[in-house]
Amino acid sequence: MGSTCYISCCLSWKRIMGIFFLPVILSGFASCPKRKDGKVNPSSCRSNWSHLSPLTLKKRSQGLVGKNEHFTLEGQKFLIFGGSIHYFRVPMEYWRDRLLKLKACGFNTVTTYIPWNLHEPERGQFYFSGNLNMEAFVLMAAEVGLWVILRPGPYICAEVDLGGLPSWLLQDPKLKLRTTDKGFVEAVDKYFDHLIPRMIPLQYHHGGPVIAVQVENEYGSFDKDAKYMSYVKEALMKRGIVELLLTSDNEKEIQKGSVKGALTTVNMNSFKESFFISFRQMQKNKPILIMEYWIGWFDSWGKKHHFKTVNEVEQTVSELINHEISFNIYMFHGGTNFGFINGAVYFGKHIGVVTSYDYDAVLTEAGDYTEKYFKLRKLFASLSAKPLPLLPQHTSKTVYPSVRPSFFLPLWEVLRYLNEPVKSHIPVNMENLPINNGSGQSFGFVLYETSICSGGHLQARVHDFGQVFLNDTVLGVLNENVKELYIPEFTKCQLLRILVENQGRVNFSWKIQDERKGLIGPVRINNISLEGFTIYSLEMKTSFFQRLRFANWRPVTVRYLGPAFYQGTLKADSSPRDTFLRLPGWVSGFVFINGRNLGRYWNIGPQETLYLPGVWLHPGNNEIILFEKITSGSHIYSTDFPKL
Repeated sequence: MGSTCYISCCLSWKRIMGIFFLPVILSGFASCPKRKDGKVNPSSCRSNWSHLSPLTLKKRSQGLVGKNEHFTLEGQKFLIFGGSIHYFRVPMEYWRDRLLKLKACGFNTVTTYIPWNLHEPERGQFYFSGNLNMEAFVLMAAEVGLWVILRPGPYICAEVDLGGLPSWLLQDPKLKLRTTDKGFVEAVDKYFDHLIPRMIPLQYHHGGPVIAVQVENEYGSFDKDAKYMSYVKEALMKRGIVELLLTSDNEKEIQKGSVKGALTTVNMNSFKESFFISFRQMQKNKPILIMEYWIGWFDSWGKKHHFKTVNEVEQTVSELINHEISFNIYMFHGGTNFGFINGAVYFGKHIGVVTSYDYDAVLTEAGDYTEKYFKLRKLFASLSAKPLPLLPQHTSKTVYPSVRPSFFLPLWEVLRYLNEPVKSHIPVNMENLPINNGSGQSFGFVLYETSICSGGHLQARVHDFGQVFLNDTVLGVLNENVKELYIPEFTKCQLLRILVENQGRVNFSWKIQDERKGLIGPVRINNISLEGFTIYSLEMKTSFFQRLRFANWRPVTVRYLGPAFYQGTLKADSSPRDTFLRLPGWVSGFVFINGRNLGRYWNIGPQETLYLPGVWLHPGNNEIILFEKITSGSHIYSTDFPKL
């Protein structure tokens, strides 16, 4: 976002301040009467807890304080009822709907990560507009009446590619991520020099809704540099962050991830009274905040869909209230890993995170109410001295006519519409390609071509998935476990092609250090290194699809074997609504609607539908383009219900 937009946001915040901040204290959650066993019965609670709101608070002298057993806000006891929503995973047109639903459920706080890799995809090029307008999201939360906790990283995990770190950091193999390594610190400092000034006016003491800021994320699980957390804390403070600072770690790593001057918080999946007893002993005279109560879990390709029962969630939240423990539900609304932003896990094998970030959350991926929502709303309503806000209207879904792609282009006929290829003596990994102003390639595919004059045993190290072709004939695949294949003998020299897909960089653990994509190292046939490569970058940005409009598309007549683009038309009515796309018969690839990347589909599951927001559709004709890696199906179907 440019300077004009930044000033505009600040002015709009001042207008909000002048219009909405009245000296009224809303009713809220109770310091409840104890039973004989010393616990609280939630159903008997009424409000001694303050539920101050950005909409109603006038006095601003004491922000969120965590110096006793309970948080205070303006000197009044305050219990955080938080829920996570990531603005970058939700179409901006739906932000208000999701925030209103959070408020209507009975929550008083929204938490969000800030993804460095999306805000600075190229060195020194910052993006804070459109769906990345973090300030607009925070200001909208204030308008709705919610407090905000920001989690700016620099590392965030969040199941996004490389845990939110920009991939250009991987260009230098000697640079050590998440440490006080000079190269990493310099990059963080430049990012914070741009990010923190945007956060400053959003803070509580500046009239904004931000009551706390997290220092990094789950560093106890990484723990490679004893000085690192102090560095990040000081980097935030010296740039003007004045609100309560937090750390956030899993139960076993809370001490390793903590730093003096910041409140230690914990991430966990259930209530464990014995843990909280020891936690209070470790951090005496401080309130407890569960920064992430995992209400569900994310899914990975080829694995089962995760879920957590409604009764389990209700019981855990009731116990937290019983013990007057503040908490943040992760996720209240998960949203979608649109485009290529999904991360990956590594436990002996690289497995990508699916496109949906539904997370079995309180709201579905598409923002619909769930049984968890109504159970929690009923529980929270029993604690409030005043009625909760009315429920926002349900976002209706629809079914559109099926789409049969009419035209296609084999990948080999698309190469002319890509940017100029890179010529290199040896293979170059994705991050080190001399493109994007020297920042390399973050996402998508890379095609490597070279001439060979004999067959034999091909050896190559591929991250993550490589298809090998002789001219346009597929020979086989390479991945982290398959590092060689046999090329049959042939006459005359032929074109060897290796198409490599980045299926998501690992977002957690030490593996982030070794997540370069593409061809890593030499390519050999019979132990002889190949030379003279032409390298095409397939980032599939909007500009690429604009150029494809001038391509000579072929009519679809037979099923094509091999990577290709398929074009069809989805017809919407005058008021387009949300839907879900189903792709039976298609194998693996990506769907683009009007140039927007809906994400990856893959027939190994568990996800079988892709969420299509109605706000991304035009009345009438909408262009659908599929990039299918293996072989085509016949139709693209629409459904009003997801299958995850």
